[in-house]
Amino acid sequence: MQSGEITLLLREWQVGTPEAFEQLVQTAYPSLRSIAESYLRRERPGHTLQATALVNELYLKLVKQRKPEWKDRAHFFTFAAKLMRMILIDHSRANKARKRGGEAVRVPLTPELPWLEATEEHLLDLEQAMQELEKLDAKKVRMLELRYFLGATAEETAETLGLSKATVDREMKFVRSWLAARLRKGETPA
Repeated sequence: MQSGEITLLLREWQVGTPEAFEQLVQTAYPSLRSIAESYLRRERPGHTLQATALVNELYLKLVKQRKPEWKDRAHFFTFAAKLMRMILIDHSRANKARKRGGEAVRVPLTPELPWLEATEEHLLDLEQAMQELEKLDAKKVRMLELRYFLGATAEETAETLGLSKATVDREMKFVRSWLAARLRKGETPA
């Protein structure tokens, strides 16, 4: 898939070309499924959603976009990853509300964030922490989304955000520390 093709389809969809959305979904599907699989690998064992279902849920949310305004491929995939995260959070909230019982198996979210576990409660805590961090510095949250949720390298993240790799590395070190302090103690770090 070429990034120019995705950007072109996004522009065609923005101006109202009806078949552009379907072509976009077909072209982007392998990458969207890969993102979904990445998210679900971090979830608890036996999660009821599968990658295909997560992409289908995403499709339903994307179809409702009345006036999509994505600048380019990176912007679209960042938005899609954020929507997938929100779908998983909604799913977690629904499960928590049902109070089915049972102990969740604790699984590290990522090797880089081993103190964060992929239980439903921790996923909700992560979302709240990210919302708090976004109020302080939205660019740091975007870096986190690109690096850990989309799986972009430091170089790709730097290129997408127009920063140097050294800046991304330095900022991500801060973000990891901030999140660790916030999630371990349940309080906002200074």
